[in-house]
Amino acid sequence: MEFSSFGKRFTRYTGTRELMDDLGQAMSAEERVMMLGGGNPAHIPAVLERFAGRLRETANQPRELRRMLADYAAPAGELRFREALAALLRREYGWPLSAENIALTGGSQSGFFLLFNLLAGQFDDGTMRRVLLPLTPEYAGYSDVGLDDGLFVARRPTIEQLEERQFKYHVDFSQLAIGDDIAAICVSRPCNPTGNVLTDEEVHRLAKLARDAAVPLIIDNAYGMPFPQIVFTAAQPYWDDNVILCMSLSKIGLPAVRNGIVVARPEIIDALAGMNAIVSLAVGSVGAVLARELVESGEIIDLSRDVIRPFYQARARQALDWVRSAFDGQEYFVHRPEGAFFLWLWLPELPITSAELYARLKQRGVYVLPGEHFFPGLEDDWPHRRQCLRLSYAQDPDSVRRGIDILGDELRALES
Repeated sequence: MEFSSFGKRFTRYTGTRELMDDLGQAMSAEERVMMLGGGNPAHIPAVLERFAGRLRETANQPRELRRMLADYAAPAGELRFREALAALLRREYGWPLSAENIALTGGSQSGFFLLFNLLAGQFDDGTMRRVLLPLTPEYAGYSDVGLDDGLFVARRPTIEQLEERQFKYHVDFSQLAIGDDIAAICVSRPCNPTGNVLTDEEVHRLAKLARDAAVPLIIDNAYGMPFPQIVFTAAQPYWDDNVILCMSLSKIGLPAVRNGIVVARPEIIDALAGMNAIVSLAVGSVGAVLARELVESGEIIDLSRDVIRPFYQARARQALDWVRSAFDGQEYFVHRPEGAFFLWLWLPELPITSAELYARLKQRGVYVLPGEHFFPGLEDDWPHRRQCLRLSYAQDPDSVRRGIDILGDELRALES
């Protein structure tokens, strides 16, 4: 069958497709696999128990159950949840928000599809405008969502060497000119894949650059504040009327409900609502109804601060210890884990590409993600992109430790 240009573009094999195929195969495999490559959050018992309680409560409240399952929401998403979230953000940060500043989408990935193609791409005057990623590596899922090729342009970071074989990426502001072809600036904070958290100073400088250039600053806050708070370093959340803040219910432990959240000025929200109406009529309300009471009471902050963040911070320390043990004698560096739930490994003397190493590890039942996928929009051939791997430490500790040990074995085998 012959597909349209759109069909060919969105059926090609991509890094995102590879990630999700691997995740699906690993979860259904009969033999044991070590899933260090997926983005699925951990199954934290206290979190699952709390949402199970909310399900039971909702099932016993006919009006809430109808809102969750039996009624369409508005195109911008379930109104009571949006009102509750706006009130939470006003209380916590003093941001002047209402429900008109918030839209829900069918997951963050579809939200970025709508948002990036709303702001960038081909314009009526024949020009092409792009999204600037001021720091790379960046989230692999951005790469595949553009209706046009070349939707992204990225800049290399500076690299700060730290103690104990750690390092940190920083925005290289000396290389960050905002040309007329830039439609928006986008960063993830904390960063998937690296666990990097932009400093407050970097965020403020980016916000000023964006405002001066009259383009929005998009901050992907899927792992950030106020929930799920998977942030291990000092960092203040940021929003102003030129910022588009993207949040999610996935990383708090609800990836299957597919609810992304966009906080922006009303004209952006109205545009997204119109796109939602055309693409899906309405966004699903399961996650919004399930989480609304926790948002309204502020319990979602307590759960994030007291349960979710300590859980992942302990896992990060543990995974670092396992890497140090398994990689003893190897030339390696780890990005300082400041947030999210990944370790980003840099193997500067790797004799093969990270994609080839990924294939070798799969043969031994270990699933990671090769670094090549995480440099969307980088036009120059930087060897660093082939020397990195992303490891998730969100899954069960025995699998993570065994997978790290096998990775160490493979690195030693490559030396011989």
